[in-house]
Amino acid sequence: MARILITGATGAIGGALARAYAQDGYHLILQGRQLVELDALVEECNAAGGSAEAHALDLSDVERTRTWCEEILSQGVPEIVYANAGMNINTGPDQSGETWDEMSLLLDLNVKSTLALTHSFALAMRDKGEGQLVLISSLAAFFGLPVTPSYSASKAAVKAYAEGIRGWLAPSNVGVTVVMPGYVASAMCHAMPGPKPFLWTPQRAARVIKRRVAKNHPRISFPFPLNIGCWGLAALPPGVSQKLIKWLDYGG
Repeated sequence: MARILITGATGAIGGALARAYAQDGYHLILQGRQLVELDALVEECNAAGGSAEAHALDLSDVERTRTWCEEILSQGVPEIVYANAGMNINTGPDQSGETWDEMSLLLDLNVKSTLALTHSFALAMRDKGEGQLVLISSLAAFFGLPVTPSYSASKAAVKAYAEGIRGWLAPSNVGVTVVMPGYVASAMCHAMPGPKPFLWTPQRAARVIKRRVAKNHPRISFPFPLNIGCWGLAALPPGVSQKLIKWLDYGG
């Protein structure tokens, strides 16, 4: 039975992906921090026709993440790995700014842990000569938002890393996809400051991601036209983009 690993499985997109793949009978390796929620998701996936196992751990511990990857690989290389775990912080309602402790934790989880996990499975897939890596970035990676500067920076790092290793792994028959969602209904999304235009449900996001990952798309971004607009912010002169960001109420 094909195995799929999903980190951040108790989040909105991660959970929706797990349920979507369970319907196709996959075996799912699901990581999350909340064991009760994770166990409930495992039961859902088993009932839907797949099989699943729960792995409750905090991936912000980078060394523990590396050890966990070795434990998973000792049982074989998963066919697909979703590096989906992440967190967000913002500059606060009074714009007092992010704290360094928050920034450090975010960078450990969103960047260091994501790259450590991806690196471990990339090497194993390269040796095997097959596999698919999927890294969850964000439309915020196109242009840094003043209300979420560290989050934007972390997702830009994930985007660049995914683009880089795609070319490196292509000769080994290993695919790499970077996913850049806009607003997907979730607790983390609604906690972010600013408007939430073109909000998608997690189920809709999972359907699009699953379909395009199967075709090894290099980049999956949604929703239209927000994805085009965010890309345009990176293409415009920075001064113009900053004015647009402020006008759209993301300027802090």
